[in-house]
Amino acid sequence: MRWWAILCSTWCSFGLASHAPAMADNFPANLTPIAFSALENWADDDHAAALAAFRHTCVRIIEHPPRTRSNGVAGEALASICARLLQTDGQVNARDFFETHFTPHRVEARGLLTGYFEPQLRASFERDGPFQYPLYARPADLVELDSSPEHLGIADDVTWGRASNGTFEAFPDRAAIMAGALEEQDLELVYLDDPVDAFFVHIQGSARLAMTDGSVQRVNFAGKSGHPYTPIGRTLVERGEMALEDVTMDSLRSWLQAANPDDRDAVLATNRSFIFFSMAEDFDPASGPIAAAGVPLTPGRSLAVDRHLHTFGTPVYVSSDVALPEDDEPLSRLMVAQDTGSAIVGPARGDIFIGSGGEAGRIAGAVNQAVRYTLLVPKPDGAP
Repeated sequence: MRWWAILCSTWCSFGLASHAPAMADNFPANLTPIAFSALENWADDDHAAALAAFRHTCVRIIEHPPRTRSNGVAGEALASICARLLQTDGQVNARDFFETHFTPHRVEARGLLTGYFEPQLRASFERDGPFQYPLYARPADLVELDSSPEHLGIADDVTWGRASNGTFEAFPDRAAIMAGALEEQDLELVYLDDPVDAFFVHIQGSARLAMTDGSVQRVNFAGKSGHPYTPIGRTLVERGEMALEDVTMDSLRSWLQAANPDDRDAVLATNRSFIFFSMAEDFDPASGPIAAAGVPLTPGRSLAVDRHLHTFGTPVYVSSDVALPEDDEPLSRLMVAQDTGSAIVGPARGDIFIGSGGEAGRIAGAVNQAVRYTLLVPKPDGAP
């Protein structure tokens, strides 16, 4: 979940057909194979930076091979390539490595790229003074639902639920939790001093915390209520509080902070999705937050994708006719699918991780541009 998710309700779709190597048997995506020479400014990219991000993913993939998703990029094929990479002495030529082991396949759909970041906030382990707004740990009975029909009685768009006596039931949504559904369960991890900041941590999925005891901590995504995500920007437009063209992260934050608590909470509750967190173990301030793929995020190289379509660990070349904020040249960069978000839906939706802190937030908030996505699909073992 990312800041732009409070604004965006665009959904992407495409036709599906297959003729690509190292794909699952039911590969359905409309991907067109192309040559590396057809990738815009491929030769000018920093392939070593992309390979470093891919190597992070490989360490995880060897232990936990990714599930092959419906676009057909095979997790087993990625694991095989990762095994070869991790057997090298680190002196591999990055560009040659990608060109040797992968074939580019252009996604035939209109692409959109946005940005996200890791906030830095004040927090307390105790509810005290201004620190009244908790971030919650994942409840023990919260489970992710699969696509099978065992969870009868739960709406089709609910993706997580509560396990109870061998069956599933819907978990309380944001409104119920705000009304006290989780009280007396000792799930509070930390307390923030601003309810709007707490809500935006749910959007970003992680945060760096300056604690009142002098320590620096990090909270990472650990689960969610499973209810559909509703952008609060849409809510405010529908209520006539602001025009669509005026909806930005800053305007939403300003409205929420100026609103009376009842109005603010009523708007927040329209987003039924609720996020749970865990405290990062062995927190390294120099390392990015942990992505959904279980690896640290790399600024500028980690890409959040629709996890129902894209296999984690897939290298994705992202190109555009315009530059990212603070860059001089049009975007042409190899990234790695390592993360996801509730509002990232479709084969050509992506969210680039910018970094941590206020400056990263400023840049992330300005990323909103049309792009072209090209997946690097593993070649069959032994292919030239």
